[in-house]
Amino acid sequence: MMKSKNAHSNRQRTGIAVLAVMVAVFLVFVFRFSYLVVGGSADHVNLTERSKQKYTDDSTILARRGTIYDAIGNPIAEDANAYSIYAVIDKDYVSTTNKPLYVTNKKKVARVLSQYLSLSQKKILAYLNPKNKNAFQVEFGSAGQNLTLDIKNAITAHHLKGIYFTNTPSRLYPNGIFASHLIGQVSSSTKSSGKLVGTMGLEKQYNTVLAGKNGYKKSQVDSYGYKLDNRPSKTVKAKDGSNIYLTIDSRLQSYLESLMSKVNRKYQPASMNAILIDPKTGKILAATQRPTFNAQTQAGLGTVWRDTLVEDAYEPGSVMKVFSLSAAINSGKYHPNDYYQSGSVEIDGTKVNDWDTAGWGTIPISQAFTRSSNVGFVKIEQGMGKATWKEYLKKFGFLKKTNIGLPGEVSGSIQYKQPLDQALTAFGQGVDVSAMQMVQGLTAIGNGGKMMKPQIVSKIVNPNTGKTTTYKPQEVSQPITKKTASKVLSAMEDVVYKSYGTGSVYKIPGYKVAVKTGTAQIANPKGGYLTGDSNYIFSVAGMAPAKNPKYILYITMKQPGNMSEAAEKILSEVFNPMMKRALSSSDDSDATTDSTSEPITSMPSVTGKSVTSVQTTMQKQDLTTTTIGTGNRVVQQLPRAGEQLTSSSHIYLLTNGAMTMPDMKGWSKADVRELGTLTGVKFKFSGSGTVAKQSLAPKSVLNSKETITVTLKE
Repeated sequence: MMKSKNAHSNRQRTGIAVLAVMVAVFLVFVFRFSYLVVGGSADHVNLTERSKQKYTDDSTILARRGTIYDAIGNPIAEDANAYSIYAVIDKDYVSTTNKPLYVTNKKKVARVLSQYLSLSQKKILAYLNPKNKNAFQVEFGSAGQNLTLDIKNAITAHHLKGIYFTNTPSRLYPNGIFASHLIGQVSSSTKSSGKLVGTMGLEKQYNTVLAGKNGYKKSQVDSYGYKLDNRPSKTVKAKDGSNIYLTIDSRLQSYLESLMSKVNRKYQPASMNAILIDPKTGKILAATQRPTFNAQTQAGLGTVWRDTLVEDAYEPGSVMKVFSLSAAINSGKYHPNDYYQSGSVEIDGTKVNDWDTAGWGTIPISQAFTRSSNVGFVKIEQGMGKATWKEYLKKFGFLKKTNIGLPGEVSGSIQYKQPLDQALTAFGQGVDVSAMQMVQGLTAIGNGGKMMKPQIVSKIVNPNTGKTTTYKPQEVSQPITKKTASKVLSAMEDVVYKSYGTGSVYKIPGYKVAVKTGTAQIANPKGGYLTGDSNYIFSVAGMAPAKNPKYILYITMKQPGNMSEAAEKILSEVFNPMMKRALSSSDDSDATTDSTSEPITSMPSVTGKSVTSVQTTMQKQDLTTTTIGTGNRVVQQLPRAGEQLTSSSHIYLLTNGAMTMPDMKGWSKADVRELGTLTGVKFKFSGSGTVAKQSLAPKSVLNSKETITVTLKE
């Protein structure tokens, strides 16, 4: 009986405990519910806002990045969408009506895609049948990325089940290698919904101006993501980026690129720079460097990231004598009839030599510039005095940035403590400059003493407001008089036309040219200077017409690997045809034409046009056309728009299809190299003459990472 009572008592206590727990849990739920209702948040999350987010579709409207144009309105860099293709292979991916949304016919997909991607049917099938049997979707590597809208539309027209695309903002550089470091490039920013961000050159410097401002659209949706038509939506339009117009002349730029590429391949220098500028306005008409890269294909991008025209400082050598001569004349401390002993001179126990160490005997100071005598310019600097020469270095804009508007510009530096340092700077050693500083200083000689700021941007146009900001030529200062400039020009003319001048190779039939050559030693990191025939920075600064210059062309070449010709001869292979082309393209009364290659027309812009129509147009003019790819529209071209065409011109059209190998039999070596320029493909040559054999068969898919061997025969 006692045990029965105890059991009953235990059951009561257990029941009461369970009831208490249930009441406690209930009270917790009531309290929590009341807290959520009153407070509207849980775990620091605003439930009202979270609910709004769940039933609100918030999409970004990307602003269009501004276009960069040349001087006459041809696009150099413009917005485009790049598409990536992927295939869904999971058989559970079906519509609400149970229709398949995955790839149902892999063989058909492989056959169709092989027409547009640089992949074989076999390779595409391999992608569509991955080792991971649980894969939901597959992509097609780099061949399936960065597709054009034309390729996307062409594939879409086949209505392939299970094939889808993603699109990302992209940048189109239709001219390929074209002032690439100066124009720059962009990358996609993950922080701003894939928006393009400039990472080099003008694209970087003017990123904020070009980028614009994204818009957005907010819509109310149901739990399935469908828009509710009876609910209000909000749209804020994107503000497109401004368009930038440059001073670059595409015809001259394209020609300069061609000449520089030819010399770069032939003589293999460590680096080269070239700038063509109008001394009257400071407008840069063409500028490039080597190594460079193809802005469209990215080929060569990893070689050098710097814009060496403004970011590299170097000792300029004897071209600096233009400025030391100007300073001496302008300060009244130039005595041309004084004589000195050439060959060598000792300063503080160190011997300074002329390039011809034997010298030319005792000669007048007037011959020092023409002969490019270092000893003569030691005498000239000593005659001026260190303070006067330092003052003129600053007047000519050295030791400070030109502020042209390009990122990473350097100021330069100087060693000027000892008499030896001061003497060396008079002929361009012991002072570091940039190529842009050099052309800025040279404008004072070509513009009657007035120094013009180098200019690359001519105007910026805001497409949203129509506002145009125009940049006019800007005079920096007048370091010398018009009379001094005229005397220096005359001395530069003597360099070309005097029998003892160092620049006779720069003569251009039909024109008078004023030139100064330069050979600068390269500092050895271990101290002193490098030795050897090619361990120099060779340069030339020239102006034409000599009496009233329209153009200044400045070229530098560092350490040619194949110095099979004299440095002056190598540089003349760029200087002479480039200067002649510039003069011929102007209205100068002394202009002449090259009778051996008479232009018949200029190359039109055919990018975006149908291949058939372009071929028809070219055939009517008896011009040879080569189509590269399987597409029906042109995405890149060579020659570039505006270039002069002759009867022997070869037209290359890169289409929107898979990049395929043409039959090159009978092509010249130059033709093959042009193909390499357009496609980014590397070629290796054996023999001489025209193409007899190629390691990659015609119509095979081109791979920019593959080197193709070409056999030439006479």
